[in-house]
Amino acid sequence: MYQVRTDLALEAKEKFEEDHVEVKGVRLEKEKAAGDIEITKVVIETENGAKTMGKPRGIYVTLEAPNMIEEDEDYHREISVQLSKVVRELLGEKKEKDSILVVGLGNREVTPDALGPHVVDNMMITRHIIREFGSYAFGKDKTKKISGIVPGVMAQTGMESEEIIRGVVEQTHPDYVIVVDALAARSTKRLNRTIQITDTGINPGSGVGNRRHAINRESMGVPVIAIGVPTVVDAATIVTDTMSDLIAAMAESSHLSGISDSLKTLNEMEKYELIRELLSPHLNAFFVTPKDIDEAVKRLGYTISEGLNMTFLENHA
Repeated sequence: MYQVRTDLALEAKEKFEEDHVEVKGVRLEKEKAAGDIEITKVVIETENGAKTMGKPRGIYVTLEAPNMIEEDEDYHREISVQLSKVVRELLGEKKEKDSILVVGLGNREVTPDALGPHVVDNMMITRHIIREFGSYAFGKDKTKKISGIVPGVMAQTGMESEEIIRGVVEQTHPDYVIVVDALAARSTKRLNRTIQITDTGINPGSGVGNRRHAINRESMGVPVIAIGVPTVVDAATIVTDTMSDLIAAMAESSHLSGISDSLKTLNEMEKYELIRELLSPHLNAFFVTPKDIDEAVKRLGYTISEGLNMTFLENHA
């Protein structure tokens, strides 16, 4: 069985179900939210489950909204509301703490990777004002101290994002860290339509085969919530899916059914490896993003920041 290149725990679980493989120690729950928003929770409960899934133990919540790419303010506000509910649930009692550091991972100069910086740009940053004037500056007693940072990428700074964030955490002592990053998906249908929220932290760049140092509770010393949206998909995956559709179409043709029967003997792993071989050496590292990614990233950055503002600012609740 080949490893699905995806950052979404939901897609990894779905792949095992497609192959009729039961993963012990992994629980899946689904529920419908307002409108057509679907919330799926994947809980990896055991080390065996974590090893099989290739992801740390913890809770992975996925918000799927088919119309997330549309410019509907009311719809996006409902997504923000649902995001806020999920973050509050993952934080539990920790949400009552005072100080939050929001980290926008990614490269601002590369559009599909600019989600994190856009979120921080739209956050209501309050730490400096509360430190100077107290929480009454906002007319509320419970307004949280929110700080933000966009650490850039190693090619720009010469430092791991984890090193920069850990240094900031050691100096500013937040109660928890919220990390936002762009992800890679297995399915093109989930690009810019899905938000994953997890309490396990994140390995920046892992979805595109560029795994960096983990940003999690162990490395930061405080709880880390990671939020991500898939903005790219592996080119080999797209071709493999197209090949499956082609085989199905050929099976319906009397002239091509023989070829279809031959190709049907290939399992998913063999098809994927064949495609990667055909695409190499020049195309097998390609990742594809939608043509309207500029507007999508800006819109999603605002939607996520609004959800976080609702969570942490009393006057936005």
